[in-house]
Order: sequence, then C-alpha cells, then structure tokens
Amino acid sequence: MFGQRQGIIVYLHSLKHIKSMRRFGNIHYVSKRLKYMVIYNDMENIDSIIGKIRALPYVKQVEPSYKPYLKLEYENSNPDKAKEYDYKIGL
Repeated sequence: MFGQRQGIIVYLHSLKHIKSMRRFGNIHYVSKRLKYMVIYNDMENIDSIIGKIRALPYVKQVEPSYKPYLKLEYENSNPDKAKEYDYKIGL
C-alpha cells in the first residue's frame, strides 16, 4: 500500500493554516509551542512537495527528515560484562 516514506518538518508563522497543509501528506505531529509540524509523504514526491510548501506565505522554513538515510542497525554491540553478572544472580 505505502512505499518508502519520509518526513518533512515545516516551521509555520501561525498554526491556523494546519488544516490546509493536509493536502501535502499525512500530518504526524504538530507542536503548538514551537509552531512546527511533521508531515509524511512518499520519498518519490518529496522534492516537488518541499518546493510547493516553501512557496506558501505562512511557512518559515522546510526541512526534510534524514531518518531514511541513517543506519539503524548497529554492529559490535557487545553487552556490558558487569551487567552479565547481575543477570546470573539466580534463584
């Protein structure tokens, strides 16, 4: 159903335009205090959507999320020796 997704962080001047931002993707989070929102959309359309959002007069700044490009699997994650002994104190 969904392809690869990527978030877009949009900083706004005011929050009254949040409903009109629904047309650009799925709204995941809105911060009322810091006046930003996170929108998710397909990675194929990200560049064109960022261009459209930047052209809006009530938008301060637009940044793409870099999570799809980060390596989330870690190598050489050996457990701590001190913790191993704590778990072996058995009944």
